[in-house]
Amino acid sequence: MRAMDSATNVARSGLSTKRLALLLGGLAMFGPFSIDTIFPAFPEMGAQLGADKLAMQQTISAYLVAYAVTSVVHGPLSDAIGRRRVILGGLAIFALASVGCALSMDLGTLLMFRALQGLSAGVGLIVGRAVIRDVLHGDDAQRLMSQVSMIFGIAPAIAPVIGGWILGWSAWPVIFWFLVAFSVLLWIATFFALPETHPREARLPLRARPLLRNYVAIFLNPRFQRLAAAGTFNFGALFLYIASAPAFVLDHLHLDQRSFAWFFVPMIGGMMLGAFVSGRIAGKVAGETQVRMGFACCGFAVAANIVYNLVVDVPTVPWAVLPMMVNSFGIALVFPILTLAILDMYPRQRGSASSLQAFTGLVSNAVVAGVLSPLLSRSPLHLALGAAVFSVLGWAFWRWETHANAGMPMCAPNEAAALEPTERL
Repeated sequence: MRAMDSATNVARSGLSTKRLALLLGGLAMFGPFSIDTIFPAFPEMGAQLGADKLAMQQTISAYLVAYAVTSVVHGPLSDAIGRRRVILGGLAIFALASVGCALSMDLGTLLMFRALQGLSAGVGLIVGRAVIRDVLHGDDAQRLMSQVSMIFGIAPAIAPVIGGWILGWSAWPVIFWFLVAFSVLLWIATFFALPETHPREARLPLRARPLLRNYVAIFLNPRFQRLAAAGTFNFGALFLYIASAPAFVLDHLHLDQRSFAWFFVPMIGGMMLGAFVSGRIAGKVAGETQVRMGFACCGFAVAANIVYNLVVDVPTVPWAVLPMMVNSFGIALVFPILTLAILDMYPRQRGSASSLQAFTGLVSNAVVAGVLSPLLSRSPLHLALGAAVFSVLGWAFWRWETHANAGMPMCAPNEAAALEPTERL
């Protein structure tokens, strides 16, 4: 019955599951592209703009802080006016902001347009999750979420490689012109290929007081807090290395600006493999079991990483990056289950739930990029220890959730089984 309902919903959307996965995966990619593509250009940008490494790190923080602030708007806005309009508007703003970045002549101007990029970059990932849950549920939603994660996972792997290639034949502003072209291509694809999946009769009024009340109810829900914290901290172990990639690759691994693939390809390979496995075992392995498997992989990875950095003086490839590969594999097993569990808690407020989940993660990522990464990236061992702390915190919150809701399914099997917010308190 669930498979028939899901098939009907997809048919109504006007897209096949594969085409929907490709489009939503592409929409989720332009956010990571904004972060990772400029990594190889940090030295050149810093020299031209008169900024040291710490100042250049703020180009990531400015982007992430703005991303976090508006992430609480994208979802409710899509609940009120539809998914398609929000995505198209966000892509247009992102393209204009990328033009501003390409034309920036000083660090202050660059930071301003980086923030504008962040204000709009969340539409693809945040609203895309709501689109998935609009047309599919249960195991089918997990499979599509995993397929999107596989496509999305390509971005951090190829983005710094593309940035390095661009630097090989041109200057750093061309990287931002590449982002302009990419966002325009996505706008065209969305305009012609993505139908509206959130019908008018299901939309909620966009009023400040009810919106704030809904957000407070979601945020104060203990189950939401535990699930969001588990996912946020678990991914934080990997994001610490992503934010520290320039220092890790150039300073610690002693590679050149065209060698970021040594770090990103294994890491994203692990994530894509994990997403593939998650899709294959959907409906065959219980969600709770899959999460346990994922956290076990993460625990092994961070422990091996610490041991490696204790026994070697200078980390080298490939051994220094293999733990991140295993860690990303585990994260990809955990992520879809936790995300769908959050979305299933609020069947009429999926956009808001997705926004608040994203906001939680983005605030953490902004702190990691702006504060922890500059402090810990001076030493490979410090990075390894920091990643281990994040993994342990993620696991601890998940264990708390399993004890607090023993016997409750991690994801609702169908929309009718999803409880209203007050019933989850």
